[in-house]
Amino acid sequence: MKLSESWLREWVSPAVSRDQLAHQITMAGLEVDEITAVAGAFSGVVVGEVVACSQHPDADKLRVTKVNVGAEELLDIVCGAPNCRLGLKVCVAIVGAVLPGDFKIKKAKLRGQPSNGMLCSYSELGIDIESNGIIELPQDAPLGMDVRQYLDLDDAIIDVDLTANRADCLGMAGIAREVGVLNRMTVTEPSWTPVAASTDAAMQVNVVAKQACPRYLSRVIKNIDVTAATPAWMVEKLRRSGIRSIDPIVDITNFVLVEYGQPMHAFDLAKIDGELNIRFADGKEHLTLLDGNDIAVPADTLVVADNSKALALAGIFGGEHSGVSAETRDIVLECAFFAPLAITGKARNLGLHTDASHRFERGVDPQLQHKVMDRASRLILDICGGDAGTVVEALATEYLPQAAEITLRRAKLDKLLGHHVPDADVAEILSRLGFAVTEVADGWQVTTATYRFDMAIEEDLIEEVARIYGYNSIPNEAPLARLNMTQHCEADVKLAKVRNLLAARGFQEAITYSFVDPKLQQLVHPQQQALVLPNPISSEMSAMRLSLFTGLLGAVGYNQARQQGRVRLFETGLRFVPDTAAEMGVKQQAMLAAVIAGPQTEEHWSIESKTVDFFDLKGDLEAIIGLTASDAEFSFRSASHSALHPGQCAEILRNDQVIGVIGAVHPALEKPFGLNGKTIVFELQLDALLHGSVPEAKAISKYPANRRDIAVVVDDTIVAGDILAMIKKVGGNQLVGLNLFDVYRGKGVEPGKKSLAIALTLQDNTRTLEEKEIAATVESVVSVLKSEFNASLRD
Repeated sequence: MKLSESWLREWVSPAVSRDQLAHQITMAGLEVDEITAVAGAFSGVVVGEVVACSQHPDADKLRVTKVNVGAEELLDIVCGAPNCRLGLKVCVAIVGAVLPGDFKIKKAKLRGQPSNGMLCSYSELGIDIESNGIIELPQDAPLGMDVRQYLDLDDAIIDVDLTANRADCLGMAGIAREVGVLNRMTVTEPSWTPVAASTDAAMQVNVVAKQACPRYLSRVIKNIDVTAATPAWMVEKLRRSGIRSIDPIVDITNFVLVEYGQPMHAFDLAKIDGELNIRFADGKEHLTLLDGNDIAVPADTLVVADNSKALALAGIFGGEHSGVSAETRDIVLECAFFAPLAITGKARNLGLHTDASHRFERGVDPQLQHKVMDRASRLILDICGGDAGTVVEALATEYLPQAAEITLRRAKLDKLLGHHVPDADVAEILSRLGFAVTEVADGWQVTTATYRFDMAIEEDLIEEVARIYGYNSIPNEAPLARLNMTQHCEADVKLAKVRNLLAARGFQEAITYSFVDPKLQQLVHPQQQALVLPNPISSEMSAMRLSLFTGLLGAVGYNQARQQGRVRLFETGLRFVPDTAAEMGVKQQAMLAAVIAGPQTEEHWSIESKTVDFFDLKGDLEAIIGLTASDAEFSFRSASHSALHPGQCAEILRNDQVIGVIGAVHPALEKPFGLNGKTIVFELQLDALLHGSVPEAKAISKYPANRRDIAVVVDDTIVAGDILAMIKKVGGNQLVGLNLFDVYRGKGVEPGKKSLAIALTLQDNTRTLEEKEIAATVESVVSVLKSEFNASLRD
């Protein structure tokens, strides 16, 4: 919004400079974008009167004039302006004057005629007004008066960039109110004699869309003179606000728009059929706007209509048919409150943006209409004459915005500001803003003003206190940060550590969708029911995953189809298992899964190429388990899974609780997922993995270790892990190493049997073990294995 400094100071004039005033406005949250002078730098230009004007004897386009500037002698000045004529009051640059651009006026001769000065146009004085000739001043302009003083050209235009929530400042009254609050000064509003009705003429109003237009005022003014000249002071104030003068009626409605921020419109009474109706368009109407554009009015657009046609786009733009023209004698003034949501976006949809729509979209004061109607009526009567009728009001009080009731707590104010503003200052600031303030036990009860649409919650009031009190008045204090030790368990394993380990072992992290193809998932989990999305992205992504297998296997097939033979992927994420006992009917579990396929290693001339097998991925999994320092708590047990190959599948257990599964993908799944060759996968619960034991340091024995190898023959159905667990139990503290280094079936071993070659490492921290002690330990191990597993030493 552009505003004239001198006009602002008519309302409130603090004892601060122009720059200080702009800084105050900016620091109050109304950013000043630019300050520009209303005229160029010049001096020596005074008011004069053309007392003689004749044709130049040697030039068709020049005139020889005598100009009275209030001095004893008349000035001879040659002028080429087409509007130069006898009796005209003009701006005269006398000899010695300096015009913008450091142009100095000297005595001269033009085509033989003396010229002791210059009659100036707007552009020659650096004033941004289009004109075809010299400036024409009012006839009451005093001769000899400095033009800068007469036209108030030492003024400046302050361009304020308002945020969308500060619609209350889209008028001089709002800006002046802000300046008054900031400087603790009383604002002096313009005064006028209220307009009493002098005729019974009235325009009845029927508001159909009451929620969109809860208040609408109309007033008939008859016998006006639309040819009257708009006063120079009004023209200049409008110009400095960025508005061009058109005719007195339009100028007056624009003037009160800039003055109070309330849009108005005037209709030609003779062109209205019946009464005014405020309704939504029926979608079949066309309207020619004041700018000549013909539009089809959308059905959701609010219009002002008479009994037969639409007259205007309510709150946006007037219609050409009902507009005021040179033949107009009687007008109908409208002044309304349109609900912001009824106007928002409508102008933009039609490719329009007007001063009225800009304000109505953001909100105008719903209590302002009577004052503005009276102000405009008085200006029209004073400038154009006429007889005013009664004000007709259509009112739906239930739809008018109400002032907000907000409790401001002292504790909350101090907490958010980090500074204590005295109680008296808080109450004064809110009162000066036009709010009703009542002190309560722990703060203040505040009733906001109707023009402050942005006031809704306690934080809004705190912001008002802060900006009016002054951000610079709040001391800069370093924040006090109290450091507390985080709840940290050293035994916990960080997920990042697991990720880093897998990456170091050649894996790449994958992120797949949580929703998968229900047909593929049914192949992986044929016995489980999945959660189906009511509005999926596509039918191929309509089921929530029951495990990470479906996404990872799809990723393997996708890569192998693109000549990526060796694939090593891992993923962490949630699986979604339907469970009526869980919240929302689904149990969400964080899982870790990995998959390998293709060669064990990258292709190399010195390494024999081998395809991955079960134990390759089991080794990676055991490396992860090793991060917990609780290896003894984990075990593997032969199992079956619908997606895994029979005989190549194992459950992962921790403290005898199943936490996951590992195995080779079932051959039946290779074609549906596009897999090429053997694929090994595992999946386990992250929560069961990411806690362990704190590693304990143990002394290293300085005494020699002794290794003894045994080969025991057992039934083929016995799991080697059970054999090793029993040996650990019997071996005691002296058994420091245990390794299964060979499994043999064949010649020399009975069918249905297998030979397990096991290395036992024995050592003591305090002494060297004697041979008989070692032999006794080995003998006890063999004895227990024989009794528990019917094992025998291999010959």
